[in-house]
Amino acid sequence: MCEPACIKYTAGSNFTCSNLAEAKAVAKRTYEAAVELFAYLCKKYSLNPLADGAIISHREGHSRGIASNHGDPEHLWTQLGMGYTMDGFRRAVKAAMGGISSGTDGYTKIMGDAVAAAEQMKAYLKAKNPDVAQSVLDMASLYLSEGKAEGVRGDIAFAQSCLETGNFTFSGSAVTLSQNNFCGMGVTSNGMKGNSFDTPQLGIRAQVQHLKAYASTDALKNACIDPRFKYVTRGCAEYVEWLGQKENPSGKGWAAGAGYGEKILSILKGILGTAGGTSKPAEAWYCVRKSWADASSQKGAFKSLENAKKCADGNPGHSVFDETGNAVYTGAAAFKPYLVRVSIPDLNIRKGPGTDHAKTGKYTGIGTFTIVKEADGKGASRWGLLKSCQKKKDGWISLDYASRIS
Repeated sequence: MCEPACIKYTAGSNFTCSNLAEAKAVAKRTYEAAVELFAYLCKKYSLNPLADGAIISHREGHSRGIASNHGDPEHLWTQLGMGYTMDGFRRAVKAAMGGISSGTDGYTKIMGDAVAAAEQMKAYLKAKNPDVAQSVLDMASLYLSEGKAEGVRGDIAFAQSCLETGNFTFSGSAVTLSQNNFCGMGVTSNGMKGNSFDTPQLGIRAQVQHLKAYASTDALKNACIDPRFKYVTRGCAEYVEWLGQKENPSGKGWAAGAGYGEKILSILKGILGTAGGTSKPAEAWYCVRKSWADASSQKGAFKSLENAKKCADGNPGHSVFDETGNAVYTGAAAFKPYLVRVSIPDLNIRKGPGTDHAKTGKYTGIGTFTIVKEADGKGASRWGLLKSCQKKKDGWISLDYASRIS
């Protein structure tokens, strides 16, 4: 799979990009060509693209111990903010074979009828913020009525407000309750106060209209009071999952933070799991992933935090995240030494991981060596610390010239 010519690698799988629009266009074109090719191959050899091991990336191959240590193509998709994942790629291949309708099956549309009831929304909020004002609880019905007027799911808008306002505590928020701005509208940079509205209903109406701008190209039913409606590329985020710019296929979206849409959906799940009229929300789930944005790396979801921690400890590099995407525990990054074979006589040994570290003046020679630590660094996709230099950590080799054998 080709990479854009406008990217330049800096260290390991990290790179800089001189032309983001061009890079995204190349990545999109390559992705679509790869889907077509893989669909052809799977048909030709009677393979199910969704079966375990039928289609894997270079990164996934390394995690299985059958490929060298590289991060492609996920590193490219992630750093360009394409929103692509290997699971999505496999689904797209299946769709191209005629097996399913599209690569967005299971995504949550913003347009449509609300699923949650007002009483569920109130009960969820009271459980999360026992001190919430009655005037705020009374607004739950406004989300549903304003959403219905524009064809937007009002329960999604309410879940977004819970995220943006910290469950209406406004703790850490750039806006205040008196502004009647419950979605951070107009807060486009640090220090900005954001827009204000005369009444809570008008603030909610503006938020609903803004969501419709992202989710649909249909005209508004009510007069536009959203001051930022004109800045949105209409219909660029049909799904909640695409409200985050990093997950949006075109790089557009409501917020720049990773996993923004998924955080909203986690809150919505909690609301829907709340019994109407009660104050007890659904049980929290803890996800074990490498990062909140990397859903494909998830090892499991647990009701018990202790069980989630055990899972993270057993999977180096993984952390435990709560339903809003906050890391609540990071597992130990255990490393198991392994053997490599060097087939060239003049592989330099350096004092640190990278060509910007001085050479020791020694070479490994041809042979087998034990690697006790890995690190990113200039000049190689990955560097390894030799066991013989473990004490002072002053003997590193480029793993690009070494083959792992155990």
